[in-house]
Amino acid sequence: MSPSSLDELIEALRCLPGVGPKSAQRMAYHLLQRDQRGAARLARAMTHALEVLRHCERCNTFAEEVVCARCANPQRDATQLCVVEMPADLAMMEQTHAYNGLYYVLMGRLSPLDGVGPRELKLDKLIARASDGQVQEVILATNFTNEGEATAHMIAELLAARGLRVSRLSRGVPVGGELEHTDTGTIAQALVERRPL
Repeated sequence: MSPSSLDELIEALRCLPGVGPKSAQRMAYHLLQRDQRGAARLARAMTHALEVLRHCERCNTFAEEVVCARCANPQRDATQLCVVEMPADLAMMEQTHAYNGLYYVLMGRLSPLDGVGPRELKLDKLIARASDGQVQEVILATNFTNEGEATAHMIAELLAARGLRVSRLSRGVPVGGELEHTDTGTIAQALVERRPL
C-alpha cells in the first residue's frame, strides 16, 4: 500500500492534460527518486505562479500586472483585436511576427456539452473590449474545430450587430505542404478560399 502523500501526488499529476494513472505514477516516481531538485523547483514555480499571476484587464491573458506589457505597448496597433481561445494560441500568433495588433484571450471555447456557454467565456467582456472606440477590426482566430467554429460564429454575430468589422483566419494547404499528403477537407476549403494572383 502506497503512502497517502504519494497517492495524493499521483492524483495531482493526473490533472495535467493527457496524463493518465500510469503516466502520473511514472512522473511521481521520477521526481521523487531521480529529480528531487526538479520537483522542488516545480513546486516553487507553481506556488509562485498561483500567487502572482492574474488575468490582464484588457486582453484576459495571464499577467503579473493589472495590464500586461503587450497591451501597454504603444507600438501595438490598437485598431486590430485578435481573438484567440487560449494563451498558447496567442503565443503561436506572436511567433509568426505577422501581426502587431492587440489580443483578447477567451480562455476556452463554447462547448455546451461541457457546460461552457457565453457567460462562462465572459463574452460580454470581449464585446465591451471590442467596442472601446479604438478597435476597428476584430480578427477571429479560434481553432477550426466544431466548438471553435461555433464560438467564432457567435462572436461574429455579436460584433457585427455593433457595427464592427469582423474577419476570420483563412484555412488552406499548409506552407510547404504537398497536396497528396493533405486531407480532402483542407484542400476543399483552400479551393473555396482561393484568391487571385
